[in-house]
Amino acid sequence: MNILVCVKQIPDPATPGELDSDSSLKREGKLILDESDSYGVEMALQLVEAAGGGAVSLFSMAPNEETSGLRTALAMGAEKAILVSDDALAGTDALGTAKVIAKAVERVGEVDLVMTATESTDGYTGTVPAQVAELLGWPSLTFARHIEISDGSVTIQRQTEAGYDTVTCGLPAVVSVTAGVVEPRYPSFKGIMAAKSKPLDVVKAGDLGLAAEQLGWAGARQEVSSVEPAPERQAGEKIEDEGDAHERIVSFLEDLKII
Repeated sequence: MNILVCVKQIPDPATPGELDSDSSLKREGKLILDESDSYGVEMALQLVEAAGGGAVSLFSMAPNEETSGLRTALAMGAEKAILVSDDALAGTDALGTAKVIAKAVERVGEVDLVMTATESTDGYTGTVPAQVAELLGWPSLTFARHIEISDGSVTIQRQTEAGYDTVTCGLPAVVSVTAGVVEPRYPSFKGIMAAKSKPLDVVKAGDLGLAAEQLGWAGARQEVSSVEPAPERQAGEKIEDEGDAHERIVSFLEDLKII
């Protein structure tokens, strides 16, 4: 069982984010592993262990050959990683990112499963997993809260508002996982030390066969038109009971179309 997990390295969410002049998020200095991707790494490790053999590889895109977040995922137990770091990637949109991931899958070679988070903490498009599957021509299973693999197929419990759906398809496939799929392990000291020597292949977009005009701002089909501060939260309406409070509450909920 060979699994490729897509992990994103992001600015620390604990610090205020900054924007560049083009309204894109500044990605300077140390980047950390997106917490949402740690679930995919852990799930992949458990699936390989359950299969009795195989390997977990990682993929990431980041500027300045930044590897801090990747090293964290390697310390969890992944065997190797591929990092695409190229100035031509600046401004790449969701579809462009999916193109890079699809090419990376081809570079890795034998891959049974590509795993991703449902969406990144700093992007929130939620479209990349399905786009990768479409480019590869593979089935796409999304919002997985539980995963099982047997007899060349993968079965998931797909999270829904009312519970979950059971969905099955053949391998290879692309699966996106929810935050509750597993409890990610903490990297041990031994794992952290071992991660320093694990294979980490740093490549350019051209090494994947991607032309510059397919990526960055030139290839983006999305653009940031404006950025405004989020409005401050306004004080809520206070209702004093004068005998008709229940009617006013019902009317308020009806206006919100809650009832």
